[in-house]
Amino acid sequence: MNNVLLRAVDLGKDYPLPQGLLQVFQGLEFELERGDVAAIMGVSGVGKTTLLNLLGALDRPTRGTVFLEGEDLYAKDVRALARIRNRKIGFVFQFYHLLPEFTAIENIALPLMIGGLSRGQALERAAARLAEVGLADKGPLRSILLSGGEQQRIALARALVNEPRLLLADEPTGNLDWKTGEAVLALLLDLHRRKGLSSVIVTHSEKVAHYCGKTFMMERGALKRIA
Repeated sequence: MNNVLLRAVDLGKDYPLPQGLLQVFQGLEFELERGDVAAIMGVSGVGKTTLLNLLGALDRPTRGTVFLEGEDLYAKDVRALARIRNRKIGFVFQFYHLLPEFTAIENIALPLMIGGLSRGQALERAAARLAEVGLADKGPLRSILLSGGEQQRIALARALVNEPRLLLADEPTGNLDWKTGEAVLALLLDLHRRKGLSSVIVTHSEKVAHYCGKTFMMERGALKRIA
C-alpha cells in the first residue's frame, strides 16, 4: 500500500494586485506519509497559511494539484470538496473560530450535523470528544466563557469529531502563552498518535517544530526539509 497520504504536485498560487501579480510560490512539492507529524516553518507572510489552505482544499491553486489518499482534490467540484473537508480533514486555527453563541458541545457537534447526523447523535458523539480533551464538564458553557486554552481544546475536539485521516493546524499555540500552548500541543500530539492521524502544523516556533517528526522551512517560494 502506498504510504503517502497527502501529496502536493507542482503547486503554485498567485494573487492579482493593482500593481501586478503576486506569486506566492510555484512548483512546490510536498509529501506527508501516513502517521507523520510535519512542521512547516517560515517568517510571517511567506505563504505558510496559503499552503495549508491549499492542502486542505479551502482554496484553489493557480497551478498544480493536491492528492489526498490518491484522489486529485482539485479535479472535484465544490460539493465533493466540501464532503472531503467535512469527513477526511480536521482543521485547527490560531484564533479557534468557535461560534460564540453556541455551547462548547454544540461547537463540536456542528460538523456532524452538517454531515447529516441527527442532533441527538451528534451531541452524543461530541460528548465523547469533549471528554478526550479533558473538558467533559464544560459542554453546557458558551464557548466565549472559556479560557483561550480551553477554547483551543474545544477547537481540537471539533476538528477530530468526524474522525478525519488528516489534521491541519495553523499556529495552534500562537494565541496562547507557552505553558498553555505546550499543554495544547501535547494533547494534539497524543490524539495524533492514538487516532492514527497524519498531521501538518504550521508554526513560527522552533519549540513547536521540535516536537514534530519532520520539519520543513518555507522561504522565497520554496519548501525545503531541514529536519
